Amino acid sequence: MTEPLPDSGTDLPYEESPETSTVAHGAAGEAAAGAREAHAEHRGTAPDPHERTVVHLMRHGEVDNPEKILYGRLPGYHLSALGREMAEVVAEHLSAADLALVVHSPLERTAETAAPTLQRHGLTAVVDPRVIEAGNKFEGRRFRKRLLFDPRRWWWVRDPTKPTWGEPYRAIAKRMTAAIEDARDHARGREVLLVSHQLPIWTMRSVLESRNLWHDPRRRECNLASLTSVTFTGDEITDVTYTEPAAHLYARAAKTPGA
Repeated sequence: MTEPLPDSGTDLPYEESPETSTVAHGAAGEAAAGAREAHAEHRGTAPDPHERTVVHLMRHGEVDNPEKILYGRLPGYHLSALGREMAEVVAEHLSAADLALVVHSPLERTAETAAPTLQRHGLTAVVDPRVIEAGNKFEGRRFRKRLLFDPRRWWWVRDPTKPTWGEPYRAIAKRMTAAIEDARDHARGREVLLVSHQLPIWTMRSVLESRNLWHDPRRRECNLASLTSVTFTGDEITDVTYTEPAAHLYARAAKTPGA
């Protein structure tokens, strides 16, 4: 029987249990603290309190990864043909959006996902390292549960509230919050597309919706080429919505992540 895989190229699947509630609250607290730090450090201009700005956080399309590697931040991982089709579908979905800015991470898969939207709107991409995939010590390996049982790696997984096997939730939330607020300030009264990765996007949504962060990553609602849209009125977040413009393509994906 094939072992279940995590949903993105950076995560490890951890099963939830009744004993994890304290850990879950700890992880959520870490991320929320990072977001508060970034917000406190931010120095934006005084906004019109009634002005509406929308920042769409988009997960990249399907990646060509037949070896099922936990690829994380490794270069050289490109969209599959289906992933490119997903990017085109989202570009069509956003064709009438009043986009002022398109931002993506330094990795190839986000650049390729952003390309059709950039072309439609005649914009030049902004590459922001703050929206990159989360770092992970298991990067470059194919996931096997025996990785977790290897005593040499027990120290890596000692504290899932950080998490100690990768970039801390606090750091992810801080850098993502700063990137989102900068994009909002640039596009006041309009819209932004920010193409990132599953874990950073889900971390931010969890912070905004006061959701526990320690969870089975296969259960995230952040599917391929999905949009998590954050609406600001002035500087206040007034709505968070989730849509899947490419949902009709998921049946053809190698696996259906985030369901």
